[in-house]
Amino acid sequence: MNIASWLYQTARARPDAPAIRFGTELHATYGDFARRSASMGRYLAEVLKVDRGDRVALFMHNCPEYLEILHAVLWIGAIVVPINHKLHPREAAWIIGNADAKVAITETGEIYPVAGDLEGECIECGIHDCGLVRATKDDALMTPPVETAADDVAWLFYTSGTTGRPKGVMATHRNLMAMSLAYAMDVDAVSAKDNSLYAAPMSHGAGLYHFPILRAGGCHVIPRSCGFDPTEIAGLAQDLGNLVFFAAPTMVKRQIAHAAETGYDGTGIKTIIYGGGPMYLSDIDEALSRFGPRFVQIYGQGESPMTITVLPRDLVADRTHPNASARRVSVGFAQAGVMVRVVDEKMRDMPVGEVGEIVLAGDTLMKGYWRNPEATADAIVDGWLRTGDLGSMDPDGFVTLTDRSKDVIISGGTNIYPREVEETLLAHDQVFEVSVIGMPSAEWGEDVIAFVVLREGASCDTAELDNWCKSRMASFKKPKHYYFEQDLPKNSYGKVLKTSLRERAAQLRR
Repeated sequence: MNIASWLYQTARARPDAPAIRFGTELHATYGDFARRSASMGRYLAEVLKVDRGDRVALFMHNCPEYLEILHAVLWIGAIVVPINHKLHPREAAWIIGNADAKVAITETGEIYPVAGDLEGECIECGIHDCGLVRATKDDALMTPPVETAADDVAWLFYTSGTTGRPKGVMATHRNLMAMSLAYAMDVDAVSAKDNSLYAAPMSHGAGLYHFPILRAGGCHVIPRSCGFDPTEIAGLAQDLGNLVFFAAPTMVKRQIAHAAETGYDGTGIKTIIYGGGPMYLSDIDEALSRFGPRFVQIYGQGESPMTITVLPRDLVADRTHPNASARRVSVGFAQAGVMVRVVDEKMRDMPVGEVGEIVLAGDTLMKGYWRNPEATADAIVDGWLRTGDLGSMDPDGFVTLTDRSKDVIISGGTNIYPREVEETLLAHDQVFEVSVIGMPSAEWGEDVIAFVVLREGASCDTAELDNWCKSRMASFKKPKHYYFEQDLPKNSYGKVLKTSLRERAAQLRR
């Protein structure tokens, strides 16, 4: 049940179909795509000594070769470890070490030039390394992918918990197939005519969604910017047509703002799938007024990749149902093959309409956390994943999220974990105490705000702390604002009252 067999089959059935474009330029047909992946896989196995079950980290921006090397890893039965390209190399190195990766694929092959930068005997290899490039020119007969078991791990995705330490989510071949089938059933009808655009990082949900498109024989489009640019997307949509892409709500907001400025009406866009953060009612209503019924909402977590609930396009656009507005601000109902409940702290079902924790079960549920049985036992109870998200369910099964029990900040569709930022700031010798919160942002969904108490007699300003964070963590995690306080509000147990800090931040930002 190796999911790479989907590429192998599509390549045999549609060898001349366009598979990967860089902008509008054709990079590979499906025959090319499969041949290159199989050849790269041989190079990984024979030259770099990657065995079945070994981990191979991908730490790169979006690029046409990303999908080829990803499938090369899967082709030989190894495990992909996708890493957000926005991370600081130190942060990525920690993930590579924790995964005990055999190889780290980077853009240049020179991010970690010093011996000891990567733990163990991990080899860094550039995606344009002469050995990999030569491998793609190999004319040897394309052999089928290595056979794997359904519960073998295929995708080791690192997320973070309340501790701020990343945890490796073990997604199996079965998980990815179940996710892909749910996509085709509930999210968007897939077609060989689809042009799937990757404007969000392929290390995350956008990359996962390539599997159902690949199975259908659609084309994968990497924008020339290798990221999100509203003008570029509008141009590609009109040039290629049938454009499908995943976007965080903040990206949707920017695309609609571009449309308002230019008069673009969404021509060429088939579907925009949004998730990863709160979509406000006014924003989706404006999007619908500009582009019409092209929007689908999904709610998922790394632990159940992209697959918990869905709000299909007809229900996003519906204005006739008595509860149409309430449904539009919900995250929809359980996706196919997934069971969703709202429970109390003892895993008892909550009454309809009352708030509890969202839990789920099904074939998309992860195998567990990598080498972390304690965290796995905490997260999966009697086969049900405790998401840590709070919400309610209406009589028709629609789920509305109300809060996150873990103080995760979602900025630009990316999770930021306060404790990680707090620990970075506390490592500064002038900082005595710190608390980090998220505050609503029209542009990013949420901004990172830091309340800082300096040591007695210390002298430190915003610029110094900003440079400190910049040298130790990804820029998108850095606080947007620093507020210096004499003390932090606490309860009788000494716990910082983040609710009070949010009120304080709201006053300071007026």
